[in-house]
Amino acid sequence: QVQLVESGGGAVQAGGSLRLSCDASGRMFSSYAMGWFRQAPGKDRDFVATISRTGDITYYADSVKGRFTISRDNAQNTMYLQMNMLKPEATAVYYCAAGRYGTEWSNYGYWGQGTQVTVSS
Repeated sequence: QVQLVESGGGAVQAGGSLRLSCDASGRMFSSYAMGWFRQAPGKDRDFVATISRTGDITYYADSVKGRFTISRDNAQNTMYLQMNMLKPEATAVYYCAAGRYGTEWSNYGYWGQGTQVTVSS
């Protein structure tokens, strides 16, 4: 099992940057592909980015491609999401997840509690 805790959310103006972190407990972190999802009020939880177990393969939602970067440090049991050129539509609760590589939330069996990101125009 793995427990996940997100941090780094906050309020930022459009065009700004934030770096989210996802700290994992347990010794099995490197056994899981990891992902970031987000959920805006009244909307479904949407895929943002995913990274393979070793970190060599990544994939992004079209809406964030070129502006967001997912990475991981298996020695530190931590995953990151660097978000640049943020837009107001990025406002949401961001969740990290552990499981199988992919874009579907059903691929992931472990979830953090979420961190709020608010982007003002």
